[in-house]
Amino acid sequence: MSDRGKPRKPRSNPLSPSSPSKSLTLTLARMARRSLLKPTLFTALSLLALYSIFHASLSPPHRFPSVGVSEQNHLLSSPSTKIYLYDLPSKFTYGVIRSYLLARSSSSPAAASAAAKEDSELRYPGHQHSAEWWLFSDLIRRDRPPGSPIVRVDDPADADLFYVPFFSSLSLVVNPIRPPGVGEGAGLSNSASYSDEGMQEELMNWLEGQEYWRRNGGRDHVFICQDPNALYKVVDRIRNSVLLVSDFGRLRPDQASLVKDVILPYSHRINMYNGEVGVEGRPSLLFFMGNRYRKEGGKVRDILFQVLGNEKNVIIKHGTQSRESRRMATQGMHSSKFCLHPAGDTPSACRLFDAIVSLCIPVIVSDFIELPFEDVIDYKKIAIFVETSSAVQPGFLTTMLQKVSTEKILQYQRELKSVRQYFEYEDRNGTVSEIWHQVSSKLPLIKLMINRDKRHVRRDPDDHACSCIYSRNNETTIAR
Repeated sequence: MSDRGKPRKPRSNPLSPSSPSKSLTLTLARMARRSLLKPTLFTALSLLALYSIFHASLSPPHRFPSVGVSEQNHLLSSPSTKIYLYDLPSKFTYGVIRSYLLARSSSSPAAASAAAKEDSELRYPGHQHSAEWWLFSDLIRRDRPPGSPIVRVDDPADADLFYVPFFSSLSLVVNPIRPPGVGEGAGLSNSASYSDEGMQEELMNWLEGQEYWRRNGGRDHVFICQDPNALYKVVDRIRNSVLLVSDFGRLRPDQASLVKDVILPYSHRINMYNGEVGVEGRPSLLFFMGNRYRKEGGKVRDILFQVLGNEKNVIIKHGTQSRESRRMATQGMHSSKFCLHPAGDTPSACRLFDAIVSLCIPVIVSDFIELPFEDVIDYKKIAIFVETSSAVQPGFLTTMLQKVSTEKILQYQRELKSVRQYFEYEDRNGTVSEIWHQVSSKLPLIKLMINRDKRHVRRDPDDHACSCIYSRNNETTIAR
């Protein structure tokens, strides 16, 4: 299998000999025999139908040529979904970038210079939640790759879905956290006046004035809120829309679900491993570098630090986001067989995707995690899942990992290499293309709910107007 990823399994041939069309074949055969005394045209048509059925049933399923995984996916999913990109006021897109740079201009002359550039010259800052930038960039360019699952339309009347390109995750961190008094009188008036909550309110006031938002109550609209706190103030006003999120850690079941929403991978922050599969050059058994102290579900990290701190061939370090930390994390992941992925403040974190592109087998200790693209990726083939209650037992993780054979490690690495294109945002046939494919797959349900809403005369106040699938205690639950 090439590095381009695994293709989706072709659908079974509905005209195979074991299908219900077998009875159709017999019926047509009888009709053909009876037609010998009828006009020749009917006989010819019957024989043609027989030939088509037998030819289809004897022919092997169609296989697409050797192209990348995204191209194969999209050849199976035409026609393209028509998306309208809202022309939001610039302050919700490039203006967020400019505000971010201005907030850092007192300590960085480069940031001040960058903030003065034209919109088209601004560069989105490196960020694990940069999916909002990649999706926006993909939509504003006109040259779509062949077989794309979406097509951008200029007339909203032609659209199936409406994309709202607010940079909601970057907006959260525009104003850096400073000790009291730091930055006062340093030309920070522009950043000090920036309010993420205010931006959320302004966005919704603008949207709710739009004809196409009001038409279906926002059901056919798509928002990206990858940071778990993004759009938190207005999430109840957009809960019927398609939300692009990294997990459901801070969202209620009536706000988000696997039925209508799409799980996104974080943008990996370390360099991809370009070597071959193998255990040579990977002397460490297990590696983790990240913030030791987290809130909520991430409290398990501190326990794991205590349990694993003195284990042989285990590297576990406290570290925060910085250039030096990323360099050390790159070296550690590239030289380790397994990479630990404990829950953070929410069930997921960017280190999982850092590990995948490093061919470092993820060891996931996060009981309520949701993962991107599970309809095409079997994560049991690329990662090891360990219940939190077991992982915190002294010696459990290291004993378990030491028993994994070299051949099994190589098998994991080959699988990781075959799917890592799904986690490459810079590859136009990678992450962005798969996200659009996932969004497109929601369209039939969106149309169903829109039509269902149109016929409802009365609704119970407790009916949240959505069917939700959410994970709890490792079981999938369906709620209406």
